[in-house]
Amino acid sequence: MMTYKGYTAGPIDFDPQDSLFSATVADLKDVIHFEGRTAKELEKSFRGSIDDYLALCAERGEAPDRLFNGKILVRTAPELHRKAVLSATAEGISLSQWISRQIELA
Repeated sequence: MMTYKGYTAGPIDFDPQDSLFSATVADLKDVIHFEGRTAKELEKSFRGSIDDYLALCAERGEAPDRLFNGKILVRTAPELHRKAVLSATAEGISLSQWISRQIELA
């Protein structure tokens, strides 16, 4: 997974006909596309695209898409909520810690 300045590349595609890797930056409202023929070119293009995006936002006086702040509102069935609380309690950790660990394991 490629990350730079808190931004992450989405799935990377390869076009064998053009011998070209391409991807977009994940989880932005704006579309940032980048490409390269080698892993090194792809990473350079990714970093350059992020830098260009941040510069464009600054030039326009707009805030770039917010990075994730770590707060998640989860809606689930009451029985799943109960199971999660019981599991966290049994392990002696908070529900938030338990959910974070489950995400890490995914």
